[in-house]
Amino acid sequence: MSAAQAQALKKEGNKFFQGGKHVEAIAKYSAAIELDPTDVTFYSNRAAAYAALEKWEESAEDGRACIRVKKDFIKGYFRLAVALRALKRYKEAVDNIKMGLAVDPGNADLKKQASEMEEIMRQEKVKAITEKADELAQNGEFAECLKTIDRGLALDGGNKQLSGLKSRIQPKFQAAEQRRLKSLSKPERAKEEGDTKYKNADFEGAISAYSRCLNDLSDKSSELALKALANRAACYKQLSNFDGTIEDCTAVLEVDPDNVKSLVRRAQALEAVERYKSALQDVKTVLAMPAKDVGQANWTLANQMQHRLNRVVAQLKAQG
Repeated sequence: MSAAQAQALKKEGNKFFQGGKHVEAIAKYSAAIELDPTDVTFYSNRAAAYAALEKWEESAEDGRACIRVKKDFIKGYFRLAVALRALKRYKEAVDNIKMGLAVDPGNADLKKQASEMEEIMRQEKVKAITEKADELAQNGEFAECLKTIDRGLALDGGNKQLSGLKSRIQPKFQAAEQRRLKSLSKPERAKEEGDTKYKNADFEGAISAYSRCLNDLSDKSSELALKALANRAACYKQLSNFDGTIEDCTAVLEVDPDNVKSLVRRAQALEAVERYKSALQDVKTVLAMPAKDVGQANWTLANQMQHRLNRVVAQLKAQG
């Protein structure tokens, strides 16, 4: 009897809805739900009524209720997506649509919603990037501004605002860069040359530049010297010059024994030349350091190396 009464209430609600009396319709759908909370159409219709009143949080909750009651009720995913879109929670909306498409991969309405919201998300991202670029330009942070502009143009290649800003900032950046380079010492310029060559995968050229930097420095324990040594070690590693890697990393570690990158890099080089016990000692040193100082990527790498090196050392020991 309750189910029949609930259906009658739904019909009354539908009449109110069709007549534009959405508050009254909601009351009828709510009463129907009280009598029969298992009928997904009650939640769906109430979600539509809430949407008509632009009560998007309530509409979203009823969309979720539809999915809880009947996971293959596609209209529930659609109702929720519409509400989340109105709330500007685009990523959540797209994630919800993907779940709906997993149920019904060919649903045209969901596909259309997904496409529209992905476009909105792209536009929102470009807008945020443009605002950030403007802020950086006003603060005179020209290098970072240009990087930000390029990120925006990768998303919207024809964006006139970003293109115009780039054309104005580029000359300012170049002038500021020339002034900055003139203010650098000879070793600093050599180090920067090495950095540029490294980024361009010219590792031999980078080694030459870092070596000039180091040759011009009397204090091999200075911050600049340590950076040049660490970067040259990275170049040696790229060229499989593991002895050079070990030597430069050791020079860094003599001054800065907790330098994580040099410890990990030296461990990799030591493993490559089959000095397994020494390599194991370096990774153990890294893993004994505070996690916040090591970083997740380095910790994972060191942990993997420790397991591998322990097996190798054990095998060598077993072989006598």
